[in-house]
Amino acid sequence: MVNLPEPGHRVVVRYMLPTGQATDALGELLSADAETVTVDGKRGVERIPRSAIIAAKEVPPPPAPRPRRHPSSPA
Repeated sequence: MVNLPEPGHRVVVRYMLPTGQATDALGELLSADAETVTVDGKRGVERIPRSAIIAAKEVPPPPAPRPRRHPSSPA
């Protein structure tokens, strides 16, 4: 059984797809019960069966966006 933080924290959840490949869900943990873990990430809301989860952990917030670089003006 995988230990998860309380909903509202950012997590990464590695789980098996029906094809046998592993994939990750990265985002805010919305809920977790005995059957399903729900993560809201860049791909949208993912509902992951607990039986498919390989590993999960809390992760830090994403880094701040980098400032945009402006092209240099000719001298």
